[in-house]
Amino acid sequence: MTVHDKDVSYIRTDNDLPPVAIVDRSPITTKHRIAFAIIAVIGAIAWAVIAFSRGETVNAVWLVVAAVCTYVIGLRFYSRLVENKIVRPRDDHATPAEVLDDGTDYVPTDRRVLFGHHFAAIAGAGPLVGPVLATQMGYLPCSIWIVVGAVLGGCVQDYLVLWISTRRRGRSLGQMARDELGATGGAAALVGVFIIMLILIAVLAMIVVKALAESPWGVFSIAMTIPIAIFMGCYLRFLRPGRVGEVSLIGAALLLISVASGNWVAHTSWGASWFNLSQVTLSWLIIIYGLAASVLPVWLLLAPRDYLSTFMKVGTIALLAVGICIAHPLLQAPAVSQFATRGNGPVFAGSLFPFLFITIACGALSGFHSLISSGTTPKLLEKESQMRMIGYGGMITESFVAIMALITAAIIDQHLYFAINAPGPQTGGTAATAAQYVNKLGLSGAPATADQISQAASGVGEHTIVSRTGGAPTLAFGMSDVLHRVFGGESLRAFWYHFAIMFEALFILTTVDAGTRVARFMLSDGLGNFGGPLAKLKNPSWRVGAWLCSLAVVAGWGSVLLMGVTDPLGGINTLFPLFGIANQLLAAIALTVVTVIVIKKGLLKWAWIPGLPLIWDLVVTLTASWQKIFSADPAVGYWTQHHKYLAAKNAGKTAFGSAKNAHQLDEVIRNTYIQGVLSILFALVVVIVFVAGIIVAINAIRGGSRPLTEDDPVPSKRFAPAGMIPTAAERDVQRLWDELSRIT
Repeated sequence: MTVHDKDVSYIRTDNDLPPVAIVDRSPITTKHRIAFAIIAVIGAIAWAVIAFSRGETVNAVWLVVAAVCTYVIGLRFYSRLVENKIVRPRDDHATPAEVLDDGTDYVPTDRRVLFGHHFAAIAGAGPLVGPVLATQMGYLPCSIWIVVGAVLGGCVQDYLVLWISTRRRGRSLGQMARDELGATGGAAALVGVFIIMLILIAVLAMIVVKALAESPWGVFSIAMTIPIAIFMGCYLRFLRPGRVGEVSLIGAALLLISVASGNWVAHTSWGASWFNLSQVTLSWLIIIYGLAASVLPVWLLLAPRDYLSTFMKVGTIALLAVGICIAHPLLQAPAVSQFATRGNGPVFAGSLFPFLFITIACGALSGFHSLISSGTTPKLLEKESQMRMIGYGGMITESFVAIMALITAAIIDQHLYFAINAPGPQTGGTAATAAQYVNKLGLSGAPATADQISQAASGVGEHTIVSRTGGAPTLAFGMSDVLHRVFGGESLRAFWYHFAIMFEALFILTTVDAGTRVARFMLSDGLGNFGGPLAKLKNPSWRVGAWLCSLAVVAGWGSVLLMGVTDPLGGINTLFPLFGIANQLLAAIALTVVTVIVIKKGLLKWAWIPGLPLIWDLVVTLTASWQKIFSADPAVGYWTQHHKYLAAKNAGKTAFGSAKNAHQLDEVIRNTYIQGVLSILFALVVVIVFVAGIIVAINAIRGGSRPLTEDDPVPSKRFAPAGMIPTAAERDVQRLWDELSRIT
């Protein structure tokens, strides 16, 4: 039953209950039109300053203004277009969390907590590390791709994958590909997505291990988030149900106490003994934690810990944004660097196209997000109208994180930037040899000296910062440079540096735990297709199956992690180059499935919304894969590098290139072989899925495709606001539900 009150409609599914849905068709007011027009003009001016300033330094504040204005316009107008033309949410229909509520995997979760979980789960290493490494190309192409790519690509993917999964009882991406594309395309997607997922988790876990190894402050602070999260989960479940604001304040206070006391704990004898852990020990602890987060009820550990981590993530990024607006740092990086066209950058080889887009990864478009949007998030969603805020809004938040990371790298003196990020064999590993190396790169500005590099290291409490590759140390250095100017002065520079290192580890670890649970869902979905005794795995809440699949998942990525941390060359050399390409190929699979479903629903007119980012992503990633497989440049091509080192070994050499001994020579040969094989496998999987998608889409246009696999709608019996801040109508309806709960 629907009741209309001017532009607002109230929908009931049961005459004995208050409305379960509100449809507000109120037109945009003149005041809001003027406000958005002003925001658009300010954003255009900011972009003009960034794009056309040459021969002079640009204030980093312009990047913040340009990004924020674009996000506001995108969220208000483009996401509404996607919602109205494709998604068409129905709050009178129950979500999977309401229909299948089991208190373990399917749990209707407050939208604020769920936003925190979703953002924490998707925001891993990519938005922090990718933009830092891509800065070698120049800040202009990086900033354009991060912002525009997110608004038109990444946000659309996350939102629409969440939509199709919610309409299918929270099925995984691989299973939806099989259901919608058929056996061949679906099988390729199931296998490819799962293997990619394991590699992504292993890389993320490895970055955490390398950031926290022998860092008792960081280990203690992050370890304390586990008991705090369990307390928050029990508090909301049993002590004070629904008191999200209350438990948020308690959790945030406990988190700040943990972070503040971590430095003190690290300097005690017991703290140094308990929390000063090796890489192997940390790896095993993260493996155990991933298993626990995968099998325990989602309300007990995973969701509250991710929500808690969001306070640290968003709070730190907001603090950094405030610091930038107050300190007004100048961008030291060029708008477009010499390495963008030459393709011989010290940080990574390859030209601007396609490798800038591959390197930035999660900051603009991330296939990993599609696994979260079809994994834990749809199983926790209260109402379909919340999908826009969580899916589209969550990705916008991550894109802003990427802009902050880009700024922290771009404000560093470029000689120092390359001294930190160039590999050890090139810099020589010392301040003196690093200064000689970077001074030969043809960079603008005064030449670097060994004393300057040494002083930069001592200023943040480190013995050296030369060749601290991977992006994380550069981000921490840039953050400390901004924050110490505004908060605490020079005496706190080292504090802010180590705080940033801990922040990055916390940022990434939340992706590892959610990713493990999602991989468990994927594995159970895939094995359930074989039928027979395995058919029980179709129910992800079957505890025996949950434990078996979780053990298999952590054994998969855990073994890769342990191999990486014991690799004499660091492990990242094997896995990180695959991270960007695999992640973007995964996005191509997700966008293919989404585009096919949009066409099958009869919305061909609007298929360009997911179709355009799909075509762009395919062009970029398949070009990158082609170059990595067939390039004759050993700095780019896996197989060319593999054959050079193999030839050196066959010639009897025990050292060659970056390999300093026979063991390392064997490691490089093995690593490049793995990289080459997986690059071929991933590219073939995506091509198979895309071709299957084209066939199904053509058949759908002709009227002969496979039927959609959406589940039949079930009437909803609950209410929840759509956005972070309830409207007046939503507050009125919420009061009715609150009164009903008190009576009953």
